Amino acid sequence: MNRDAQEQVLFQRLEAVKDIKQRTVALEKIKQKLLSELNHVDAENRAIGEFKSELEQLLMEKMAHVEELRQIHADINAIELVIKQTDENRGRAADRVRRLMEDYRPLKMEVDRLRRDCLGLESLPEIESEALSDIAPQR
Repeated sequence: MNRDAQEQVLFQRLEAVKDIKQRTVALEKIKQKLLSELNHVDAENRAIGEFKSELEQLLMEKMAHVEELRQIHADINAIELVIKQTDENRGRAADRVRRLMEDYRPLKMEVDRLRRDCLGLESLPEIESEALSDIAPQR
């Protein structure tokens, strides 16, 4: 191979490395947003569990203390509203996770293909999250 051809090959590889770097940076940004949203979904799930637990305790107290029924009833309504709002927040966060995954997956596949084809590198590790597997397949 002559020098010009070697330089051309090296230049193409450098361009591929540059392109992969840019795409990897974009991938990492999306990944960080995705992980942040997953944490948000996890926090909302924990909050809903706590709210539901509190609701259950209040319902038992209502049965045991009829004289406190009016105040307990007001508490129940307030907690149900919080649960509804939190559930809506969780749904919106899950939708954001799904949209981010729609951006993340093809970009990751492309970056992995470029890493493998151009540089002979292994694929980037997958995002591992139990919450992601619960959310992402839903449509």
